[in-house]
Amino acid sequence: MERLFIIVLISLLITSYDAKSQINTSVDNWMDYVESMAGDTDDQERIETLFAELSYLAEHPFDINKVTAEELGRLPFLSDQQIDEIVSYREKYGLFVSLYELKQLVSLDFSSIGLLLPFVYVEEAKEPSYNGKRMRTYGKNELYLRYDRSFQQKKGYGEYSDSLLNVNPNKKYLGEPFAHSLRYSYSKGSNIQLGIVGEKDAGESFLSGKKKGYDYYSAHLIIKEMGVLKCLALGDYKVSFGQGLVISNDFSPSRSSMVLQTKRRNNGFRRHFSTNETDFFRGIGSTVTLGKLDMSLFYSFRKLDATTDSLLITSFKTDGLHRIQRELDKKGVVSTHTGGGNIRYASPLLSAGFTVIGYSFGNRRVEPEFKPYTAHAFRGSFNMNMSLDYELKFRKMTLYGETAFSRNGALATLNCLQVTPASFISWLITHRYYDRRYHAFYGNAFGQNSNVQNEQGVYIGLQLFPASDWKLSMYADLFSSPWLKYGMNTPSSGKEYMAEATYAPRNAWSVSFRYQHKEKEAESVSKQHRMRLQAIVSPSETISLRTTLNGILSDPLNKRSYGWMVSQSAGYKPASLPIQMDGYFSYFDTDDYATRITSYEKNLLYAFSMPSFYGQGIRCAFSFKASVLDNLYLSAKLGWVHYFDRNEIGTDMELIEGSDKTDLNVLVGWKF
Repeated sequence: MERLFIIVLISLLITSYDAKSQINTSVDNWMDYVESMAGDTDDQERIETLFAELSYLAEHPFDINKVTAEELGRLPFLSDQQIDEIVSYREKYGLFVSLYELKQLVSLDFSSIGLLLPFVYVEEAKEPSYNGKRMRTYGKNELYLRYDRSFQQKKGYGEYSDSLLNVNPNKKYLGEPFAHSLRYSYSKGSNIQLGIVGEKDAGESFLSGKKKGYDYYSAHLIIKEMGVLKCLALGDYKVSFGQGLVISNDFSPSRSSMVLQTKRRNNGFRRHFSTNETDFFRGIGSTVTLGKLDMSLFYSFRKLDATTDSLLITSFKTDGLHRIQRELDKKGVVSTHTGGGNIRYASPLLSAGFTVIGYSFGNRRVEPEFKPYTAHAFRGSFNMNMSLDYELKFRKMTLYGETAFSRNGALATLNCLQVTPASFISWLITHRYYDRRYHAFYGNAFGQNSNVQNEQGVYIGLQLFPASDWKLSMYADLFSSPWLKYGMNTPSSGKEYMAEATYAPRNAWSVSFRYQHKEKEAESVSKQHRMRLQAIVSPSETISLRTTLNGILSDPLNKRSYGWMVSQSAGYKPASLPIQMDGYFSYFDTDDYATRITSYEKNLLYAFSMPSFYGQGIRCAFSFKASVLDNLYLSAKLGWVHYFDRNEIGTDMELIEGSDKTDLNVLVGWKF
């Protein structure tokens, strides 16, 4: 059966290679980018936020003849060189007549154009078909309702006697077995943004508890470009300055096939419009522009989830889940005051900024349980950080970085040199040093660790276009932790390599192969090898196909294990009907959890999910999107997984009796 399945997949791939030459205009290319980034990180909360932000931008594309370099900088897959060339081309040759002109830009390869297309349009293409004149006059209103549910009952929703629950109240979830969210936004041009978000996770109380309604609420108002007022943020917002050594709510650039994307471009305030319950500020922020100077100030007061012991904070809880009484007892128990500012000078060749922030945990003190690996962890009720960041451009070179200090005098610094000596080659080298005693509660910078501490390393990235049909991407990351980390009894070091080759003789299809190797050394050596062969085909403007073969070899502590997955995706979007359909099927066979493989399947807007599988089984998913009216659409996704090697799925309260799991995601959008 396995052999038959593989033969069918290969046959599908081969018969699709007679594709016509065209630009791949799939509106979902950017979803593939987010999924590839997610596969290289455990930061799922920030990945979900990135997905939500790109979902919004895809629904509100830029006019390519009016978009600014700063606005293009919100697209993380574009390099500075690509952004500069788009703006320079428009200034030199006049307005874009067609998006096909993007093919004339040297720095934009086929994959970059495919990623960019969903976010730009020329004026003749017009914006979505709902009443454009009314929207320009009164603004745009949008409402999104999302519903997620698993059909099989999990252990946490079982029936238990009152006597048993009196003894162990945390044995049963307090709420309903579905997740639900609401998003409302109003915008007028690019000057005003207002939004409200409400969300409950599966298991959290919505109607059944004493307190009705959502577990999480968020609201914001953003005002931009009003005279000298560059930005005013009220309510919930995000802050990023420099390269993230002090403060950043952005998704951290990770090691992926986008080998040159280690830089952060966002500086200032942006709205928080996702269901991420931890990674934002609540209060007020403002930026004023005076000539080439931007001056920013902000203040935030938030209540954070944490595990406490009297007035001591032993750990922070960041998953946002409040399904049982034990989780509810940790909700909002720590009051946090945060304030700071940034002053920034910007010119075409040089920009520099100075940032300072301080934050207090009120009358509580952070005091993690003392273990050897926590010897240098932050302890106290107040901390400060300050930094200087810079960027210098000279011809085909860019030098940028940031150096920061925490209140105890410890240092963190990141510096990068990027060079593009010719149109067919670009490379960069990034050095980072984060002292073991450096403490930055809001830091989020490039690195292997989840926090900006106890790490030093050198990253080298290289991108080549050896021929018009070829693209080669490579990186090497050498890193070490001078002090102990969780799960390691000695200082550790490691190295990570990646090489990817993409061949695209026509815009309608491409083939790529990626190899990734990661090795960590402490008491012993742990190695992991990952390989991926993928072909993307568009036989016509209405059909897209993707075939992927993933393999993994894991060798932790000399216990070798293997895994592989073969998958097929197909998309259909007829030109004459306002519908879109996508299907996904995969077979996976892995030895253990260490060789789990991620399922790269289509997601709904604002509904990111990226499951990983181990063991032996099959995964199927089908999604459907239809415009019911000009301003109303419905999208749904049904996913099913069947395991051949087990009769139970999950653990603890998420345990499902059986070998099948079925999930439903529904999203309704209304624009008015």
